[in-house]
Amino acid sequence: QVQLVESGGGLVQPGGSLRLSCTASGSIGSISDMGWYRQAPGNQRGFVAIITRDGSTNHADSVKGRFTISRDNAKNTVYLQMNSLKPEDTAVYYCNVKIGTSLIVSYWGQGTQVTVSS
Repeated sequence: QVQLVESGGGLVQPGGSLRLSCTASGSIGSISDMGWYRQAPGNQRGFVAIITRDGSTNHADSVKGRFTISRDNAKNTVYLQMNSLKPEDTAVYYCNVKIGTSLIVSYWGQGTQVTVSS
């Protein structure tokens, strides 16, 4: 079994910063893509950022220039550095990890709340 543990969420004022972390443990095998998604109340879960094993990244247009995804393969951990936060960034943030080679299985973290408010 695979466990994903997220941390780093909280309450921050507009313009502030937070860093989310997500660490995978258990029967990990080969981790390929790692990513972050978010879900605000009343909305569907949406893409935020993704990083491949070799470090290639893609960020949603709404967060480009403000958020940066990174990973530490030795620690099986993915990070999301969030700067210049806006109230519309308020959501539950979920990490997603894809594991496997010929058969890819997707795992989700439990979610961490990020609230941007003055």
